[in-house]
Amino acid sequence: MSFLKVDIEVSRNGELDLLKRGLPLVTAWISLFFITAGCNSSTRLGAPGAGDPSQEGRGSDRSAQSSRPKVLTTFTILADMARNVAGDRLQVESITKPGAEIHGYEFTPSDIERAAGADLILENGLGLELWARRFMEAAGDVPSVTLTDGIEPLLIGEDAYAGRPNPHAWMSPKAAQHYVDRLVEAFSTLDPEGAQQYEANAEAYKGRLQELDAELRKSLKVLPAGQRLLVTCEGAFSYLARDYDLEEAYLWPVNAESQISPRRMGRLIERVKRDQVPAVFCETTVSDKAQREVARASGSRFGGSFYVDSLSDRNGPAATLLDLQRHNVKLIRAGLGSAADPKP
Repeated sequence: MSFLKVDIEVSRNGELDLLKRGLPLVTAWISLFFITAGCNSSTRLGAPGAGDPSQEGRGSDRSAQSSRPKVLTTFTILADMARNVAGDRLQVESITKPGAEIHGYEFTPSDIERAAGADLILENGLGLELWARRFMEAAGDVPSVTLTDGIEPLLIGEDAYAGRPNPHAWMSPKAAQHYVDRLVEAFSTLDPEGAQQYEANAEAYKGRLQELDAELRKSLKVLPAGQRLLVTCEGAFSYLARDYDLEEAYLWPVNAESQISPRRMGRLIERVKRDQVPAVFCETTVSDKAQREVARASGSRFGGSFYVDSLSDRNGPAATLLDLQRHNVKLIRAGLGSAADPKP
């Protein structure tokens, strides 16, 4: 650095020549201080404080903007569930935005920087977020919790994913209550002083999930026996189908494998024809082009797109997990049920 040579030089005997250019002694020492501090500061991507003067580390050195512990989730649905348990004690954010395809998400340097300033990262697990391990390694020493630990998963029954767990357990209001229990454990460990509040918030939220379960059961019970086959793009409805006595067929098991072969499409078209399925569906985070072709070729109709892996924005039909489930069941009822059925 050129101004170092101007202000400060080292003499032959190793001493600093501070007045080489007539600078006051205090000026030279100030220059030396800032040069040394600049050279020694961390430049690791995502290090607490790197590129963000408001971040001074985790724990007791949190951003001045908020003294609350910061929790990141891998996608918006987990963030919604976490906020219901956290209340106002924690700052909860989703890494991915509404509408994002979460299976193969490509995280960014800014995502890593946010994670490095977090106190906890929450993931779904069961192979859902293919990027999560790499992301957490890049973020550094941030604790993480897998919310599906302890769940008995349903297994995918066919194709290359046969025998692997179906990761979409939150699609069952019953299984979603397991997520809530895991959130209480994680938050009480992070913030022991808030344990009672987390327990109380969780009980209230589980009550709403139980009410939703009863509501969905009543709504789907009226579907005719011959019209209970739910045809989707992704096989994300296994838990919902199990809970409410539906059948399931799909174009691909998970969105990470969303390339459809002519053979598989042909099999699905034949089944829709054979069972006279009145409507087929897709999901908002993938293209519905292939499913619309299934509808055309089978004589069925396209019944709309479900929210599964992501919420809508706050003004959309699926701003929360509870809204998401109600939106989806409304489409199922409209597509598979009778217009004379009472509305859910």
